Amino acid sequence: MTRLFGTNGIREVVGDPLTPQFAARVAGAIATVAPRELPVAVGWDGRTSSPWLARLVGATLALRGHRVIELGLLPTPAIQYSVPRVGAGLAVIVTASHNPPEFNGLKCIAADGLEVPPEVEGRVEAAFDAPAAASAPYDAIGEVTRDDLGAQRYLHGILEQVDRPRIADRRFHVVLDCGNGASVPTSPRLLQRLGCRTVTLNGHVDGTFPGRRSEPTEANLGDLKRTVPSVGAELGVAHDGDADRAVFVRADGSYVPGEVMLAALARDAVERAGGGTVVVPVSTSLSVEEAVRAAGGTVHYTRVGSPSVTRALRERHGVFGGEDNGGLIFPAFQLARDGAMALAATLDLLARKSATLAEAVAGVPRYHLVKETVGCPVAMREKVLARVAAQLAAGGDRIETLDGVKLRTGDGWLLLRPSGTEPIFRVTAEARAAPEARALADRGLRTVREALAELGETG
Repeated sequence: MTRLFGTNGIREVVGDPLTPQFAARVAGAIATVAPRELPVAVGWDGRTSSPWLARLVGATLALRGHRVIELGLLPTPAIQYSVPRVGAGLAVIVTASHNPPEFNGLKCIAADGLEVPPEVEGRVEAAFDAPAAASAPYDAIGEVTRDDLGAQRYLHGILEQVDRPRIADRRFHVVLDCGNGASVPTSPRLLQRLGCRTVTLNGHVDGTFPGRRSEPTEANLGDLKRTVPSVGAELGVAHDGDADRAVFVRADGSYVPGEVMLAALARDAVERAGGGTVVVPVSTSLSVEEAVRAAGGTVHYTRVGSPSVTRALRERHGVFGGEDNGGLIFPAFQLARDGAMALAATLDLLARKSATLAEAVAGVPRYHLVKETVGCPVAMREKVLARVAAQLAAGGDRIETLDGVKLRTGDGWLLLRPSGTEPIFRVTAEARAAPEARALADRGLRTVREALAELGETG
């Protein structure tokens, strides 16, 4: 069976292999799986191909007899928030999230706004391989309608989650970097409604991402880091292409690592709830677990990827979850990574504590985290993973295989796992001291490269 879905949807290069024919074939497979009695919602991000692929998807669904609701260009979490509120039985989001501009993709959302479970993705893949079903007869073609309330609905929901008057009283001065992405229709308006004084960077939608690369890593945020201190702002925030992430910069222009923000907001959520479970993937820094336990909470680990985290949050009634890349999940609002909700929650925390961002993260336990990658063909992923596991186990090390291969040391760990969205192997290591973290990462790089060499590949 053809494998279409990675860790978080389908992502491919536009033109080859993501052709109109491929997109229509995927949409036809989704049409086979989508419930007939409820409409299918379709939304998209700001990539150059997104509106056209979305309309191709919507047209295919309509020609197969489905009613379609166009939600338009919105952040991915805003689309997820709208799905149950417009009564859709399924949604398709055309987005490649943080990937470079040549990529686009499709992700499927269930009626409750969560990513569909793996078994539904499997049904789509099976339908993709099956002979194409016939279109509906002329008198059963589905209707396509438009819903333009998504941004308003989403912002209203976020504002209900925070103390708006207290935030407004602080008159925060914020630099917002929209990254020319899908946050443009929502995050500037959110800050305005929270009474913030705002300087906006890359504040128009442009799917070529001319201002900076779509992924909000520290290396890509030079303009934000310079602008925050130069205008005297209290903090800066940046989103990725589909705005399901938020990363932060202090008043002095220094970048706040994702694991630090994750730990600070997790600790706050546990303190406010008087305990509870925080859900994070196996790749998460030990600083989160240490901060959560000190606040009286517990940590549950999952496979990497927001679908795994959100499902575990629902099952365990968790109070908070997320990933260290800025993808933060606030279950009281919705079970989705949410950049705008993360921004509002951070301002709420700072207003409630009468603190600066630097003060709010000062008490977070610190570890040294090293992240590296090794090129690995997609077809070799499983073979390399098996060889890596065998090599580490042969050395007498205790390994965990929840997702990839994880080796725990006295006060650190090493994780080797193939990416679900790119042809690479990720090597992540952490320890209290920088030399130990670097040594662990180097060991991981050697292990993956040796496995590739033994299998006739070079990384």
